[in-house]
Amino acid sequence: MEDMAYEATAQGYSFADVRARLDRDVATGKFNVTYLVDEGARVYVERINITGNEKTRDFVIRRELNFSEGDPFNRSMVIRGRTAIQALDYFSSVNVTTGPGSAPDKIVLNINVEEKSTGEYGATAGYSTSDGILGEVSLTERNFLGRGQYLRAAIGASQSGRTFDFSFTEPRFMGLKVAAGVDAYHRIYEETDSSFYGAQSTGGQLRLGVPLTSSLNASFFGGYERKVITDNTGPISQFVADGQEFNKAFIGYTLTWNGLDDIKNPTEGLYATFSQQYIGWDHNLIKSEARGRYFVPLIQDSGIVASVRGQAGMINSLDGEGVNVVEAFSPGSQLVRGFEGRGFGPRTAAGEFIGTTMFAGISAEIEFPIPGLPENYGLSGAVFADAGWVGDASEILNGGLQTATSNDQPLRTSVGASLIWDSPFGPLRGDVAQTLNKSTDDRTQLFQFTISTLL
Repeated sequence: MEDMAYEATAQGYSFADVRARLDRDVATGKFNVTYLVDEGARVYVERINITGNEKTRDFVIRRELNFSEGDPFNRSMVIRGRTAIQALDYFSSVNVTTGPGSAPDKIVLNINVEEKSTGEYGATAGYSTSDGILGEVSLTERNFLGRGQYLRAAIGASQSGRTFDFSFTEPRFMGLKVAAGVDAYHRIYEETDSSFYGAQSTGGQLRLGVPLTSSLNASFFGGYERKVITDNTGPISQFVADGQEFNKAFIGYTLTWNGLDDIKNPTEGLYATFSQQYIGWDHNLIKSEARGRYFVPLIQDSGIVASVRGQAGMINSLDGEGVNVVEAFSPGSQLVRGFEGRGFGPRTAAGEFIGTTMFAGISAEIEFPIPGLPENYGLSGAVFADAGWVGDASEILNGGLQTATSNDQPLRTSVGASLIWDSPFGPLRGDVAQTLNKSTDDRTQLFQFTISTLL
């Protein structure tokens, strides 16, 4: 009813009112629904009163409404506005009531909100099978100065390096439905068993996000990064040298389709992204990536949900001189579970991982609630099957150094089961995977503990 009234309003019927009539058939246990679309009473919004917002500015709430004082009053638009205000996640409750205006055809809209904490300050610690023990100290404010702006600063450390990140987003740049933001970072990666060299990367980017339709968004970004290689302990890399510097300027875009019923706990719909960027300065490349996941409930109201996920990537050298190893893809357990990070793909005879310029993969998964456990525990189980293809290193500079056994089976497959926990630190998952296809030199890993992601 709400959707139909909203669409009628969008087509110019400002006072559209939709009601449903049910005709029950007791004998068959079925009923028919008839939607009555009618021209409602011609009532206008005289005034909008907002109370309870001690921190949040009035305009942050008002801009979520698709109407203002003097516009026609439409109940579906009010419901949509209340839902949009709740989706900000700045308030623990949002109540909307109406009152009589100064004339019979006028109405007063009263919006009362109850604010909740939007800042997060603290330290977290955890463990990842790829990075070992890790920790982070962060400051996050989702409603900075009550203006609806997002601010985050974080310092992280793990056994493989340290990170320093800063991010700021203005969701309504210059009052438009355009999100603008800036990111800056400094990241230090140490030499490890899976990487023959380390690096220090410093960079940042500017970005703009624009909604194209109710489900499709476009974001545009551009930035700069300086990377300095560290390789002062053995084994020595055959592709880069200690102190070698790489500068890159990049510009690109991302298209995001969100057709999910619930972004946090999806049960139905498609979520997909397509991204392309040009990388210049010391490089001359086009990098393209596509990812998507489709959800469908297997049994209604049972919590059993099936999903199919696909992903692919390609790097094209525009000058014909190949792709430097520092910009190559490093597909690992996020493509096919059951392998170590950087555990499969082209590598040299000495064991140094090279990477690839092409990859593709598909995964099927069934997630289900664990019988006997209360829902508020946030635990669920899953079974999955993964398949991934990784190209060779022929387009990577010095890629001919790879040995035949490092990628003698380009197709990798695995099956397994997972335990997923919706923890206070975010969704975490432990995966037990058995590889079915692998190359001779691949490095497998039976158990993996990671952060659960949509794609």
